[in-house]
This record gives sequence, structure tokens and C-alpha cells, in this order.
Amino acid sequence: MSDAPRQLKLGLPSGSLQEPTLALLARAGFTVSGATRSYRPAVDDPELEIRLLRAQEIGRYVDHGFLDAGITGRDWIVENDAKVEYICELPYSRATPRPTRWVLVVPEDSPIQTVQDLQGKRIAAEAVGLTKRYLESKGVQAEVEFSWGATEVKVPELVDAIVDITETGSSLRANRLRIVDTLMESYPQFIASPAALADPWKAGKIARMAMLLKGALDARGKVGLKMNLPSHQVKNLVEALPSLRRPTISPLYDSDWVSVETVIDEAVVREIIPQLKLLGAEGIIEYPLNKLVH
Repeated sequence: MSDAPRQLKLGLPSGSLQEPTLALLARAGFTVSGATRSYRPAVDDPELEIRLLRAQEIGRYVDHGFLDAGITGRDWIVENDAKVEYICELPYSRATPRPTRWVLVVPEDSPIQTVQDLQGKRIAAEAVGLTKRYLESKGVQAEVEFSWGATEVKVPELVDAIVDITETGSSLRANRLRIVDTLMESYPQFIASPAALADPWKAGKIARMAMLLKGALDARGKVGLKMNLPSHQVKNLVEALPSLRRPTISPLYDSDWVSVETVIDEAVVREIIPQLKLLGAEGIIEYPLNKLVH
């Protein structure tokens, strides 16, 4: 019998989501290398087999069983009507923590104010299925054509409106475009095929990965703090700094001091540390976190 380990085939998005996805995996403990040269990059976990694919394709390949699991946007799962199991949402994006949004857009000076004004008009979109379902839900009949890219330049000469994807809206504003409505907000999803989840080994591997990925995301913007504090100041510490939720407090050997350790938002550290010093804290250490598993 072969001694080779069992493997989970995992699809990861190439393109704009590639770098933030690989960074998330690294914080979760999985280092992927060679992603710039191959669609089959190496990973430091022998139980994983990675495929780098367009985000638009991953849901479909998981649905068809070519991949056991994958990370891709909810928008592309819906667009392809992929029959997959949602394991967990992964709230990260290309450039910001905000979700990506599919928006209905027209030129700033367009007379179109609502989706109903697009009755009988032409719309360009990459997510054709998503757009058609949206129009149907609004009772609007319009012609929807597939856009191969550069969608923003097609209004108003070629089409009356477009459906495009944005995070901040800055590119749309720079192109003097106006958002009429939002069709969907989308974060990446960790998904799996029903067949993979029916396999106990694969289901266990997927569950462990989900825990680590969520732990990496939960650690964003947080740091750990350690310090020594006079024992009689512990109550004052907790009362004065309610952001220190359930700190770990341990007595120091043969001393009237205790060791305190907690996790706080990084944004408030600069205000909290001076307060800690006023309470008599010493040896204050701030350290970064890769994962926070609840």
C-alpha cells in the first residue's frame, strides 16, 4: 500500500483576490509558494493539493467534483448557480475589509434614476445571470449583454447602463459614473462539494482549515498585551479599562505582583498603555497575533 498521504483538492482564486487569499492562508499556517509561475503551486501541507483558478470558475468546479473545496466569492457561486456546501464566510476583500458590491451604474448626467427607468434599455455586465435575476425581481425587461472587460467605458455610447463590481466606488466616481442600485454584496466563501463532506477524512480536514482561516481573520486588528501589575491594582485595572475583556491573571512567585495577559484592539493600544503605566504596570509587552480561535 502507498504511504502517500490523502489529499484535499483546494481551489484558490487567481487575479485580484490571489494575494490577499495567499496572505490569509499564510496567517492560518499554510505557506503557498510558486503561485506566480504555476496554476499548481506548492504548499507546505502534504495533505493539500492547490489549484489556482479564476474566481468565476471555482464554484462550478467544486459543484462538478473536480475540486473538493475552494475559496471564491459568493457572487460567482450565485452567478453559476453552483450546488455547493457553504462552510464559512471569509470577510476579506481585494483592498479593504469591505465586501465587494455589484452595482447598477449609469453616467452622472444620465436621466436614469431607478432600475425601472431601464425598461427596454441595454445593460452590459460580466455577471449576466446575476443581472438578469435582479431585473426579473424588479419586474424590468431589458437586454443584458456579456461584457468581456473595460465595462466602465461602454456607457453611454454602447449601452444605457452597466453592472460592475466595486469596493470603494472611487473608480466609478473617477469615471463620472453614478450608482443607481446595489444588486449584491459579496465576501469570499469557503465552500466544499457534498461528496467531499461525505468523506470523513476530507470533512475533518475542511473543518480544521475553516477553524484556522476564521481564527486568522478574527485576529485582524488585534494585538496581545502582557504586563506585570501590583496585585492591589487588578480591580482598578479592570474597572478603568473595560476593553480588557476577561484578562488572564496569574500570581507571580513569592511576590505581591501578578502577570496580566489579554487581547485588545490595536487601535486603542496607544491610549491604553499610558493608563497601564499610571496604574503601576511594568514590563508591558505588545505582540502581534496570527490567529484568534474562540
